[in-house]
Amino acid sequence: MKRTLYLIVVAALAAGLAACGSDPSTTNADSIQPIEAATTVADKIKPAARVKTVVPAGTKFRIALLDAVSSDKSRAGDQFLASLTEPIVVDGKTVLAKGTRVRGRVLNANESGRVKGRASLQLALTQIVRNEGQSVSISTKPYTAVAESTKKRDAAVIGGGAGIGAAIGALTGGGKGAAIGAAVGGGAGTGTVLATKGKEIRYGVEHPLSFTLASSIEI
Repeated sequence: MKRTLYLIVVAALAAGLAACGSDPSTTNADSIQPIEAATTVADKIKPAARVKTVVPAGTKFRIALLDAVSSDKSRAGDQFLASLTEPIVVDGKTVLAKGTRVRGRVLNANESGRVKGRASLQLALTQIVRNEGQSVSISTKPYTAVAESTKKRDAAVIGGGAGIGAAIGALTGGGKGAAIGAAVGGGAGTGTVLATKGKEIRYGVEHPLSFTLASSIEI
């Protein structure tokens, strides 16, 4: 009887130990599974791609120069900096703020000639300088400027010289003297024109200019 009771107690203890040994493994499996599932989901989540805005061709870039340019000092290939005086807005969204810096290049620069040839200057914008230090290449239609003609001024100088010469000639030699004086005076006026260069194109710092985007860009 005692032996039978002993065996029953031993069997009960053994069954209890077996149950304790199996519970932790079940609990651990249940607890690990959600963690693994959460990790898998996290790996599948990726940051949303940044949506770019298209700035269409024909958009006006109104700028103010930060570097001076001129027909007599600048050379083809020279670069200059400028900043936007107006923001670039697309569909109600500001894509480039006022003050954004842009870089440009001198395409051509011709100083005025002494006898003929007016001064000319041709510019274009080439890059948008972003705050991150990265640049966005752009293409604009050339901005071309030609100096004013000096023909009226030249004619006035020549005519003025002829008039003074005629007056002096008339005082000294009558009609014949007037004709001679006019020729001499006109020649002096022509000499002054030949020695005087025409007007130059000079744009200083903060000078406003406007460029037109030649092809669309993504920002």
